[in-house]
Amino acid sequence: MNEKQSNKKQSRRDFIQKSAMAGAGASFLLSNPMQVFAENSNLKSSVMSQNIKSKGYAATDESGKLSPWEFERRPVGDNDILIDVKYASICHSDIHQMKGHWGQQQYPQVPGHEIAGIVSAVGINVSKFKVGDRAGVGCMVDSCMECDSCEHGEEQFCENGKTVFTYGYPQESSPTGISQGGYTSNIVVRDHFAVHIPEHISLQEAAPLLCAGITTYSPLMKADFKIGDKVGVAGIGGLGHMAVKLAVSKGAEVYAFTTSADKVDDIKSFGAKEVIVVNEDLSNLNAYSKTLDYMICTIPYEFNAAPYIMCVKPGGTFTFVGMPVKSEITINNLMLAFARVNFNASLIGGIPETQEVVHYCADNNVHPKIEVISADQINDAWEKVVNKEARYRYVIDAATL
Repeated sequence: MNEKQSNKKQSRRDFIQKSAMAGAGASFLLSNPMQVFAENSNLKSSVMSQNIKSKGYAATDESGKLSPWEFERRPVGDNDILIDVKYASICHSDIHQMKGHWGQQQYPQVPGHEIAGIVSAVGINVSKFKVGDRAGVGCMVDSCMECDSCEHGEEQFCENGKTVFTYGYPQESSPTGISQGGYTSNIVVRDHFAVHIPEHISLQEAAPLLCAGITTYSPLMKADFKIGDKVGVAGIGGLGHMAVKLAVSKGAEVYAFTTSADKVDDIKSFGAKEVIVVNEDLSNLNAYSKTLDYMICTIPYEFNAAPYIMCVKPGGTFTFVGMPVKSEITINNLMLAFARVNFNASLIGGIPETQEVVHYCADNNVHPKIEVISADQINDAWEKVVNKEARYRYVIDAATL
């Protein structure tokens, strides 16, 4: 099994780009070749020299309510690609940031960092993509590309502080002054920060992998657990259900911790060995004290982490990937000392690893459980995410924007 996984990993890195999709119909091309050439040349000239009109759903204040908004994106630069967005999924991070939970925001702001679509234009220096390619954009769209972290595939940790996350970050090239996310009809992005989406996974299922997938895949791979190890997953929402599926696919014995009793059957169908419905005082976690080799926690709010940490064996690791209000958590240091558990946190993953998880999930049939919605359902979907009613990732059909 390890050899098979190794071969698959190598094949992913040897991935050959797919051929470009056909442009105009063959019969039209044969009968009107000069007209087709002229139209395509005019289109290319336009997107390379003029701002690009886009429409989407944006927050205008901290209310957490989105509304339709038309705006402009920058022209396609020499190293850029233009992606016609087909699907964009909803992450709890979208809600936190738009509501100002992580700090004051600039509005209007379009959220969305799980984006899948089709390349419709490429800059003159771009060789990674061709028009017609299936492409995805995740949590970041630029960095310095020169520091040690950027050169080694960890662009999210740019040492020059120039990581531009997908929405709400200062961006000189943006006509709005900030990066604008994926709840839109299109996006212009530096080619390095887009990934290929293979043909054997749908665009709507690929979209959640660009955040929920990589955010859980990266720490799970770094944990380097062995087949049969006991892996805990706390919080079974958009991220947590992917963590369960990924850990199961890697041979772990998964213990899932949830406060939602109505998710038990779903979680078992994802492959979990046991589902623990956590009671209000957390007392039923005592039965799992020092039993897990590793735990990943995706809970997006501040909570009492101690009982969860105590479920991990001494010398084991607890990784926190949830981002609470103000990004703050409280841990009793004396308890942590007695637990002898290695506590850490993880932030998404770099572009090479994001490409890797997309191929891994496509190759191994590790797909998120999704519900496709129309744009006019976004606000209702946000409320359901907050109320733990999502099952498990809402994906917006961009054709409805």
